[in-house]
Amino acid sequence: MKDSMQKKLKLKVSAIKEGTVIDHIPAKNLFKVITILGLDKIENQITFGTNLESRKLGGKAIIKVSNKFFEDNEINKIALIAPHAKLNIIRDYEVVEKRIVETPEIIKGIVKCFNPKCITNNETITTSFQVIENEPVALKCHYCERITTEEQIRVL
Repeated sequence: MKDSMQKKLKLKVSAIKEGTVIDHIPAKNLFKVITILGLDKIENQITFGTNLESRKLGGKAIIKVSNKFFEDNEINKIALIAPHAKLNIIRDYEVVEKRIVETPEIIKGIVKCFNPKCITNNETITTSFQVIENEPVALKCHYCERITTEEQIRVL
């Protein structure tokens, strides 16, 4: 009886009928990805796991979102904190498409400028950065031209 209950639970957690699976997220960045995509504000069923075994990352995280399909610009935002993330688009329990995230050239309104004197930290102005390096990530502020590194990135 216990084995059949565990199998049912595993199937419920591991399979979605329609939606998106985001895989290969660094475990430490799981909640940043959830925030960037606004998953903390939607009512869809969301399943996530963290500190899962990964030969490439050591420890990885995964997010499964039922009945949600992301636009490329939404997904590419996560390249800032999960540059090796992969997406599986699920339809009728089958993977119908695989995507790799790509870092956009310009990042707007997602990341806080590291410079406390930047106008974006003192007035209601949308942040804007040019991506000058993909790995490790380095962003140049459009307003103060200060460089924000991967360790300094704070999601708005």
